[in-house]
This record gives sequence, structure tokens and C-alpha cells, in this order.
Amino acid sequence: MTASDPAVALQPARPSSGPIKAKVSRDDWMMRGLIMVIGLYLLITLAFPLYAMMSRSVEVYDFRFDAVMIEFEEDGQWIDKGTAADWVERLSQPINNGLLPTARTRIAASEFLLKSERQGIDAFRFTDTTEEGGTLLYDGNLTESGQTLEVGRGDLSRVFLRPMPQLGARNYQIYFQTPTLRLSIVNSLFIASLTTIITVSLAFFFAYALTRSCMPFKGLFRVIALVPILVPSLLPGIGLVYLFGNQGMIKEMLMGESIYGPIGIVIASVFYTFPHALIIILVALSIADARLYEAAIALRASKLKTFFTVTLPGARYGLVSAAFVVFNLVITDFGVPKVIGGQYNVLALDIYKQVVGQQNFEMGAVVSVVLLFPAVLAFAIDRSMQRRQVALLSARAVPYSPKKSRLFDLSMFGYCTFVGLFIMGLLAVCQYAALVKFYPYNLELGLKNYQFGRMDGGGWGSYLNSIRLALYTSIFGTAVVFIGAYVVEKGRGFQFGRSSFQFLAMMPMAVPGMVLGLAYVFFFNDPDNPLNALYGSMTILVICTITHFYTVSHLTAVTALKQMDAEFESVSASLKQPFYRTFARVTVPVCLPAILDISIYLFVNAMTTVSAVVFLYSPDTTLASIAMLNMDDAGDIAPAAAMGMMIFYTNACVRLMHAGLTHGLIGKTQAWRRA
Repeated sequence: MTASDPAVALQPARPSSGPIKAKVSRDDWMMRGLIMVIGLYLLITLAFPLYAMMSRSVEVYDFRFDAVMIEFEEDGQWIDKGTAADWVERLSQPINNGLLPTARTRIAASEFLLKSERQGIDAFRFTDTTEEGGTLLYDGNLTESGQTLEVGRGDLSRVFLRPMPQLGARNYQIYFQTPTLRLSIVNSLFIASLTTIITVSLAFFFAYALTRSCMPFKGLFRVIALVPILVPSLLPGIGLVYLFGNQGMIKEMLMGESIYGPIGIVIASVFYTFPHALIIILVALSIADARLYEAAIALRASKLKTFFTVTLPGARYGLVSAAFVVFNLVITDFGVPKVIGGQYNVLALDIYKQVVGQQNFEMGAVVSVVLLFPAVLAFAIDRSMQRRQVALLSARAVPYSPKKSRLFDLSMFGYCTFVGLFIMGLLAVCQYAALVKFYPYNLELGLKNYQFGRMDGGGWGSYLNSIRLALYTSIFGTAVVFIGAYVVEKGRGFQFGRSSFQFLAMMPMAVPGMVLGLAYVFFFNDPDNPLNALYGSMTILVICTITHFYTVSHLTAVTALKQMDAEFESVSASLKQPFYRTFARVTVPVCLPAILDISIYLFVNAMTTVSAVVFLYSPDTTLASIAMLNMDDAGDIAPAAAMGMMIFYTNACVRLMHAGLTHGLIGKTQAWRRA
């Protein structure tokens, strides 16, 4: 029977065994490989360190006094004297003064064996009765299970009882039972909430003035409002010290209140977070349909009613997003409370005090986990609100153009002038402090404070290290972020891998800098970690900085890539062109403005970052922002202000170069946009 036989032709077609699966091409495999590589990078630099930190927070170190048997030699006979616990109970004061023991704590045998009760004893024997061993430490060596140490009286101080790690929640119990530590949670929430209300309100009316008025110098005010992004968070605190400190220029304006505490933290935090809120609210207010306002006028609605029924509802998602961004920035910030917080403790400062001040890494991990909760919650709510946002601008919408109103424009101009003077005035005070020889006793101007080599902080080498860090972060970070965004956005299939990558890419936004830095200490400083050699190097600083600011850069790249039609890749595949050629010749030139934005974002943040790197630097890799912190600790406030201004001028120059480069490149590579 042949295929032409009618009987064959009349036979029903066989049902398909299932959906036809697209063949995975070489390009698909290469893109999946890149997803795996960059995803592994995020696992190693983010997920694994966070896991190490959380594991450390539940490690409890106990001294096993009951597991050490003690014998005395008297007249050639060994006499059982019970356990170490029997001797500790005789002390009038508990060993360690009731403090939580840590992995670094050691107790010498001479401390718990009372001197008065060991007179005439020639030798001692200590036996480790634990199953795992390691209870005793002698000349740097740990005991094995059942091992006995025999020492003379003179060698007694060389035998140490070592704490044994266990898993438990006691660290958290101690944290929440300590009033000063528990109060930090309340303080942090209060400061973050108050600052959020003030900052979002100020930024909203500033953005309202820029988008709804016809006042002059809008471009100038916009530039001034974004200036605080270019300075580390330490600098506004230093400026407030010179204005309202104990010898401040206008300290009388505080009417007897101290700037060192919540007042100073809130003012400096408002300065630091204002541009972040403004950028978000400006975007929200810029998307407005003029027809809604025309309808309000036709219905004879008052300007106040129009404001509450048209303007505010249209910007509500932007306001909510700005509020959570500001809240997250404030509650996780370390620089402002470190400089001007005084005795007012907050969570980020507690982490620094526990780790640097008390070497209590376990409690530092506990505070870090506590700080993660409000940060992650704020991030989750913000993302949820963004998913609920709907399009407010249809294809038939008419762009809103403000109409001139002399009184309104004048009032908005006055308001923006006030905010602009606050921003530039605080910077001017910092620059003045950097030039004055010895405030307030010698007000002559000079460059003495710029002689960083004479200060405790790292000298000009710290400044050059910051530039190196910023350049490396900008170059390598931009490449990693954009390639990662490209393979996720333009790849086909492999849904589980792409979704997992997207989740990892969003995680850094919810992790505070102090938490990430401490997590790196636990993970990379582990002697058993093959990546231990990176600790203290410039490489670890670059990795940490890229990871810390990964999410915003990733979202910027994804937004730019979403604007490109998928037909580019389809046409390229039909012409049998490899994806990397399309990437280099089409995608990169089209997305060049976004790539440049990512690079400048990473550069500026690398220059100003403090919290994420404060635990990771070495004497050879001290940064300018760390030098500011060290000089402030040493009382060299004016040199700290000078270093802060150097960071500002560097970022300002790079911003100007970026603007010029962007304008030139866009003119050559983006002609299609004007077609």
C-alpha cells in the first residue's frame, strides 16, 4: 500500500503526542549560561553572605564549666576537685560580668581557680569530658574529647576555657531584654517616620512648583535640588555642627535645644533624602492629562478642590513610593547619626557599636537581622503599590501646561528659593569650615585642612582609592548589570532561571548597607572560605558596592530594554547572526543613554558610600568617606568637611562630564529618535 492509495488518504491523521517544543539554539544556550554565571555572582555576593550572617545571629557561645574535670597534685597524689563549675560558683562576681560570651572570649584557668585555695599545689590536671572536644585551649591548641592537660603552677595562666557554640535564640532574648538596645528600634522608627513626612511634603511642593507654575529659573532650582545626591551623608551632619553645635554660628536659633540628637538627625536626613523623593514625585506629577483640569474648570471646582480630587489622586503612587524610599534610606543610614546623633541610638549605629566598639559580632548580626525587617517590609509594600499602579495617561491625553498666575508663581518661587538656600547654604557652611584655619578662634582662610596626610584618616591616598573604587564600580558594574538585564529580558524559555535571576536582582534594594557589609565579614573573612583572600582588598570593595546598588541599575537597564521591539532579535536570528553581534551593534547603541546613566549612578554612589564598606576596608584601601568618618572620630571635623567637599566637587565634575558626553553621543548615535 502506497501513500497514493485512497485507503491511505482516508485514514484519520494521528493525534499529536504533545505541543511542539522550540529547538534550543546555540544563542539560547549561551544566554542561559550568562544567566547562570551572573546569577551565581549574586548568590555568592548577596545570598550566601546574608545566610552566613543570619546563621551567626543564632549562634550562642556557652562556657562548659561542667565539662571540665579538675585534679590537684598533693604529696604525689592526684585528688579529684570536681568540675570547673564547682569553682566558678565560689566567686563573688560571675565571670564575664554577665555579658554575652562571644567566640573571641577566653577565660584563663587562673581566673576561676581562686589563688587562696591553690597554695601549695604543685601541678594541675584538666580533662575535657565533652563528646566533641575543644573545650580547653592550651598554647593555641584545642583539646580533643577526653584529653587531659597537665600543667605546673607557673603554667596555669596558659590554660584557657573556650566557649562552645550552640544554636538558639538567646542572642535575640538578650537583645530585646536590654532596654538601650530595644529603645533603638523605637528611635529608628520615630526618626524614619518623622523624616519621611517632612521630606515627602517638602519634595511634593517643590515638584509641584516645577510642574504646575510658570516661575523663572526652574532649571536652576532642579539642579540645586539634586545636589545632595553628590555628597556623603556625613557631610550635612558636619555642616549642622558648625551651624548649631556648642560653638555654632547660629546656635541661638535652637532656643536652648541641642543639635546632637533627634533634631540634628532629622534635619540632616531631610537634606540627604530630599532629592530621592523629588525625582520620584517629579515623574508622578509630570504625567498629567490637561483634560482633567479643563473638566474641573468647566464644573467650576475651586483650585483647592481640584488639587485634592485631580492632582493628589494622580500622584498618589508616586507619593507612596517616595515615602517608602525615604523611610528605607533613613532607617538604614549610618553616616548622619554617627556624626550628629550624640547619645541617641538608632539601629544602624548599634550595629557599628556592637562590631567595632565591643567586638560582639553575634549581637551585631542580631541587630542586622532586626534592621532587615522594616527595610524589607518597606520595600515589599512599595513593590506591591507599584504593581497596582494603572496607566493614567491614555493615547488621547493632552499634556498639561501651567498658566501664568503672578501671585502663585511668586509664592512658588519664594518657596523654591527657601529650599534652595537651605541646600546651598549648608554646603557653603561646609566649604567655609574646610577653609577656616581653626574655628572659631582663628577665622583666617587657607588650605591647612586639606593637608590630609597630617590627619588620622588615610591622607590623599584615601581620596585616590575612592576614585579607583568609583571607576572600577562604574566600568565593571555597568557591564555586569546591563548584560544581566539583557539576557533576562531578551532570552527565550528557561522561565525558572530567569524568574530566579529577577528575584536575586531585586534583593539588594531591601538589604541595608550596614547589613550587607557585616554579612561580608562573616562570609568572606571565614578562613575556610576559598574567597577569603579577597577580604580587605579593593576587589571586595568593588564587589560589595556593585551588589549594594545593583537593583536600581538593573531596573534602569530593564526599562531601557523593554522599549526595544523584540523583532530586532527575531530578524537577527533569521539572518543567522549571533546574539552578541546584535547586542554590540544594535542594543548597546540604542540603549547608550541608559548605560551612561547606570555608569554615573554607580560612580557617584561609590564615591559617597559609607555604611556598606565601613567593615571591609584595610589600611591600604581606606576610602575618602571612611577617612571622613575617622577624622570626625578623632575630632578633626574641619578636615572631614574638606574631604567631603572634595567628594562633592569630584562628583559634580563627573556629572558635568557625563552631561557633555551624553549630549555628544546622543547627537551621533540617537539620530533615529528625531526621525
